[in-house]
Amino acid sequence: MELLIVMAIIAILMLIAIPTVGSLKKHADEISAIQSIRATQQAEMQYESTYPVNGYACTLAALGGDPSAGAPSPTAAQILQGDLTSGFKSGYVFSISNCQKVTVNGTDRITSYTVTAVPQTVGRTGDRGFCSDQFGTIKSDPTGGTNCTQLVQ
Repeated sequence: MELLIVMAIIAILMLIAIPTVGSLKKHADEISAIQSIRATQQAEMQYESTYPVNGYACTLAALGGDPSAGAPSPTAAQILQGDLTSGFKSGYVFSISNCQKVTVNGTDRITSYTVTAVPQTVGRTGDRGFCSDQFGTIKSDPTGGTNCTQLVQ
């Protein structure tokens, strides 16, 4: 009888703890998304200084690349890790968009970009979406989209 009581108490404690574990995982995914946005910003700055004729990269693939495939290039700069250049990491979907360019001497130079991170499943892998641009300010969208208006501290 005592064993049944102990098992019942353990079961009740587990039922209380399961929602907390899910909440902690979601929070960890959001922190990972913010750090990945920062890593992408740093990679963009390095790309722009390495390839000034091109400006910024307009795809995650251009920031990535396989070191065994040869020397870095503007289409595979080998700056950003492969898990992020795939566009999926820690329950978030990453992309670079809103690229604006100017044409100088027949060459397109990207002068601005927006990097976004949205949850794969809003409410499950994260609650907020995150955005940043070439100026480095990270903002969030509390609905999980890309309409980022709130500053992230």
